[in-house]
Amino acid sequence: MTFTFVSNYINHHQMPLCEALYGQLSEDFTFIQTMPMEKERVDMGWGVKVEEIPYVECLYEKEYDCLKKIMESDVVLFGWTGREDIVEPRLLSGKTTLRVSERLYREGQWKAVSPRGLLAKYKEHIRYRRQNVCMLCAGAYAASDFHLIGAYPDKLFKWGYFTRLRTYTAETLAALKPRDGMLHIVWAGRFIPLKHPEYVVRLAKALRKKGYAFKIHMLGDGELKPVICREVESSGLGQSFVFYGYTQPEGVRDVMEKCHIHLFTSNDLEGWGAVVNEGMNSGCVEVVNAQVGAAPYLIRHGVNGLVYPKDQYDKMEALVLDLFANWDNCKQMGYAAYTTIRDMWNAEHAAKALLRFADKLQQGVIEPEQAGPLSIAPVTAPGKMYQAMMDGEI
Repeated sequence: MTFTFVSNYINHHQMPLCEALYGQLSEDFTFIQTMPMEKERVDMGWGVKVEEIPYVECLYEKEYDCLKKIMESDVVLFGWTGREDIVEPRLLSGKTTLRVSERLYREGQWKAVSPRGLLAKYKEHIRYRRQNVCMLCAGAYAASDFHLIGAYPDKLFKWGYFTRLRTYTAETLAALKPRDGMLHIVWAGRFIPLKHPEYVVRLAKALRKKGYAFKIHMLGDGELKPVICREVESSGLGQSFVFYGYTQPEGVRDVMEKCHIHLFTSNDLEGWGAVVNEGMNSGCVEVVNAQVGAAPYLIRHGVNGLVYPKDQYDKMEALVLDLFANWDNCKQMGYAAYTTIRDMWNAEHAAKALLRFADKLQQGVIEPEQAGPLSIAPVTAPGKMYQAMMDGEI
């Protein structure tokens, strides 16, 4: 099987899956990068030397060769390319094709009623509903968006991002967690409004009021960081915080390994949220906004993490305070989170499922996995997602 993955650029969130596919297919796997990475992403530590990666080809350097490969490969997976003109010929050809997408309507499904927007979605997605193409939903809210516009009927499947896997024994993972009499909380991301870093300072004040011993590790940078730092200092919380600035992905993981709780406070503009994978792989107890795309696929509330509803800070605070009050009974969620990533939501497992699925699809058969990547993506309305998670329906 020749398999080509086309997306805007290779990065540390794409590489583990690509390496797994390359390990399975060798020279029969290609990643086509359609544009150079933005400077902001490079400055955040996302940049890679594409010329040193054997399976990467750049459309903007070898357009003819890349377009030829897109048309001739047995299977093509399209991510976001910024070049619909290279996607359309492949889709119209009827050849086996997969697409991967985060949600369409992050700001609300009401946007689906826009005539101009619906025409654009018809050209990009709806008109291929009868073609040999399936949609891999990178986030639990994507399936509802595509279902709403009538795209990919009965061809919506769970997918996501697959970060680099670190493996541990239960004893090794437990030994990494500090035993200094405090619980360590990690928050990692850009300091921007959609990620709600201000929630962390509010939480710290609540923990101090309760008399709990804690240390909060915040990694990243952005427009709100000076505001957050000033609030921490003016509140007398300086000794309880460590600020790291932009940190390379492996450095983020090193910090996560040494923390007990991972707090992820992004709102519904967060399509997936790969730091959830990383926190779970690091054995952290996750406390995550249920609006984050990864949460319904990865987290079983009370088993391998905790979720709170729609930007409700008070619910999030209550979950964390309960963790502190009942830590001995709750810390096992961290190891359950780790095994979720180790056993299913990782690149090696996803690559095998993807190649098996693609092989069947070439034969005209749609055969989903029973669970995890490539299993059927439930169509759940955004407003009902949190309750569906509480009811164990996702």
